[in-house]
Amino acid sequence: MLAATPPLAGMGLFAASPHGSGETATVLIELGIVFLVLAVVGRVASRIGIPSIPLYLLAGLLMGKGGFIPISAGEDFLATGAQIGVVLLLLLLGLEYSPDDLRVGLRTSWKAGLLDLALNAVPGFAVGLLLGWSVTASILLGGVTYISSSGIVARLLDDFDRLANRETPVILSLLVMEDIAMAVFLPILAVLLVGASVMQGAIAAAIAIGLVSLAFLFALRFSRHVSKVVHSHSRELLLLGVLGLAFLVAGLAEAVQVSAAVGAFLLGLTLSGNVADQVRGLMPPLRDVFGGIFFVFFGIGIDPRDLAPVLLPALALAVLTAVTKTYTGVWAAKRAGIGPKGQWRAGLSLIPRGEFSIVIAGLGVTAGIEPLLGPLAAAYVLMLAVAGSILMRFADRIPAPPGLVSARSRSRPRV
Repeated sequence: MLAATPPLAGMGLFAASPHGSGETATVLIELGIVFLVLAVVGRVASRIGIPSIPLYLLAGLLMGKGGFIPISAGEDFLATGAQIGVVLLLLLLGLEYSPDDLRVGLRTSWKAGLLDLALNAVPGFAVGLLLGWSVTASILLGGVTYISSSGIVARLLDDFDRLANRETPVILSLLVMEDIAMAVFLPILAVLLVGASVMQGAIAAAIAIGLVSLAFLFALRFSRHVSKVVHSHSRELLLLGVLGLAFLVAGLAEAVQVSAAVGAFLLGLTLSGNVADQVRGLMPPLRDVFGGIFFVFFGIGIDPRDLAPVLLPALALAVLTAVTKTYTGVWAAKRAGIGPKGQWRAGLSLIPRGEFSIVIAGLGVTAGIEPLLGPLAAAYVLMLAVAGSILMRFADRIPAPPGLVSARSRSRPRV
């Protein structure tokens, strides 16, 4: 008599894992723990009135190597989920603004972008040299301290209902300029790490600049056409079309070392009209879930035991660059005609560091450039991710230092 065959048992999706059902059970249990932890700490954050992101990061720290609840079997899923989270965060941020809004912002904020680079990359580079690191390792640390976290800032701007604030386009312009700078910096860095020539690095940079410029031009010229293609009266089909396009564009951008975040953001800018309005209503729950996975996964990658030797230099860098980032945001907002409260909010909003800083440090760790780079970058990012999130939350209650913000601006000051 033939044994009964479970329905769909022969299909690959339902076939038994080659590693056995025990490993599958472990993965599912670990993922269940991660999601339950997210739910619990999210409720705690809501109850005590602080952002959930710092608690997600700390939860990840406790669940990583050396933590109390080590998570390993489900790490591959979390890594993929974290990438999806970054893509969705930047896609939805791009949907909040039209290409014309961004073009005006970039035109008016390029000087602030140069100031941002000078004030925030130089301290990291200098500290690297003071620690006795090589020039290449010091350049990497300069990149870590330079770039704010688009993912964290985007999430918090939405959480605190500040997307419509007058200072938000200024913040956005600076973040995009940083991401575009990374699109140029990362290919050059990859070439330097393998010992290639300056000419090869210049060619890689030229290709990156060309691709970003073409993508931006496409967003400006063909926004309506792209929106018509993906539009659908069915919410299911619209969501599938937008997600498919978002992952495709982000993947292509990552493949040419322009960054998935930049690709997702440019796609968000390209979508307009009714499509943008519908997607803004459908996507937030999905973004929040995968965004939470991103922040937890970041924390899981940090071993608490590696942090102790680098805490002092990381703290010194965190304090210094928190001040310089704040000054950058205040200066840029003042030039844009934003009032004193908006200037202060803009400055504090740039403090969090996150995904790009870890990517830069990871390149150096993989290349074996400097063993302390990874732990120092992790401690630095964790400090500013937590402190920056809290400072953004209470920006309106924290008094600005005398003389830092000013009511004087090139246009009529407004909050």
